[in-house]
Amino acid sequence: MQVYKGLEIVTNKITHTEKQGVRHYLLGEVGPDSDFTAEDFCLQIVVYIEKLLKTQRLPIIIRGSNSYIEKLVEDPVFMFKYKYDSCFISIDVEKSVLNRRVDMRVDQMVKAGLVDEGRHIFIPDADYTKGIRRSIGVPEMYRYFREETNIDGDDESKQMILQASISSIKHSTRMLICNQHDKIQRLISKKMWSVHHIIATDIFKEDGEEDLDEAWTITVLQPCLDIVKRFLKNDHHNIIIECT
Repeated sequence: MQVYKGLEIVTNKITHTEKQGVRHYLLGEVGPDSDFTAEDFCLQIVVYIEKLLKTQRLPIIIRGSNSYIEKLVEDPVFMFKYKYDSCFISIDVEKSVLNRRVDMRVDQMVKAGLVDEGRHIFIPDADYTKGIRRSIGVPEMYRYFREETNIDGDDESKQMILQASISSIKHSTRMLICNQHDKIQRLISKKMWSVHHIIATDIFKEDGEEDLDEAWTITVLQPCLDIVKRFLKNDHHNIIIECT
């Protein structure tokens, strides 16, 4: 969903500060009402990969759209497996811990303006199965946006519907994570992908943010850097893929 323009909070787009000067591609490049398919993703990604390799830079494919990544790697049309050497890294967190973090993150997104952001693109008769309106956080708010003007002045009813919508966002996000995890396991067991597995559970067991950066560096970042360094010694046509 991050390929579409708009909904920076809902789609959790990386911020300018978080990019730390690293060029990112395909963020907010597609019109919000377009139907950007897995094939479109592959066609565009191949262009960027070749562009980066020609300048001797390392392509890194990130985020959680594992069905899109599977098509890129496995589809014989794109010849990905025959053209490139790839290193797959999966960063995993135990389910109960991750679910709690998901709930916290959704609450943070609501505080940051998720509701108002979704309201700006709300159209009662719009197609919520295409484009950016498929994003988790938009269909779940549909009832609230539809009903809030009908119950104007009834703050208690509004709040009940809003909380139900937020709970639905959390549930949908947990289901997505579960599906992504199952997909990665299938790619490993059935497709025989060789995936480096980094466990980050201990970092997120506590709700506090103290020393989080240091713990992330030690538990996740440094092991990933070591994996990448070893991988880069092999060939110049290399690509890193993060299956989070």
